Amino acid sequence: MSDLVARVIEAHGGLDRYDRFTSATVHHRIGGSLWRLKGQEGILSHVAVRLDLHQQRASHYPFTAPHLRTSFTAQRVAVETVTGEVTAERTDPRVSFPSDVRDPWDVLHVAYFAGEAMWTYLTSPFTFASPGFEAVEISPVTEEGKTWRRLRVTFPDHIATHCAEQVFCFDSDGLLRRHDYTPEVIGAGPAAHYVSDYKEFDGIMVPTRRRVHRRREDGTVDRDVELVTIDVESVLFI
Repeated sequence: MSDLVARVIEAHGGLDRYDRFTSATVHHRIGGSLWRLKGQEGILSHVAVRLDLHQQRASHYPFTAPHLRTSFTAQRVAVETVTGEVTAERTDPRVSFPSDVRDPWDVLHVAYFAGEAMWTYLTSPFTFASPGFEAVEISPVTEEGKTWRRLRVTFPDHIATHCAEQVFCFDSDGLLRRHDYTPEVIGAGPAAHYVSDYKEFDGIMVPTRRRVHRRREDGTVDRDVELVTIDVESVLFI
């Protein structure tokens, strides 16, 4: 494990503490222009997600109705009742996404995207120490007068995430401040994801405000449009 990987994991609560937990439940609000573009505005406006920390599973609830929830893994996504009755499902869900950014999504597209995104966000940077992850420090970046150290992280093939290679930017305290990636299933190009307003939950530092913007071809960020917004209300690690 590199010194930067060790530093940022410790800054977010430490691997020993993180490994005491098996799951996290997050109450949050999700918005932004993406959902209107995909014909699903308001679908995640006030939800909770329960995710496993050491295997890639997640469930958002309530989802489209009070008695429904999602079931997400990399290989399968479903909508089911609270008693486990499946109302819709899709295997190999990633290949089902439309190629045109203007094409609408169905509820299973939403369930898959929300599942892989929130699992990626809530388990980083702790996953960087897991088998199959490769994290390499690259040149720092300066933004608004602040210098952030950066990790280029390559995710293993069995993990569903935005794209295989992503860049994470950390401040002088070792906390994540920006996360760059290309959300491939959207087809809209690269994104810059800013995080802020950290709070401690069960000894783990979690940003409670997330804002995702489009990155232009020259690398600059279009701050005029918020593609996705995430506001965390509470987190419970168990």
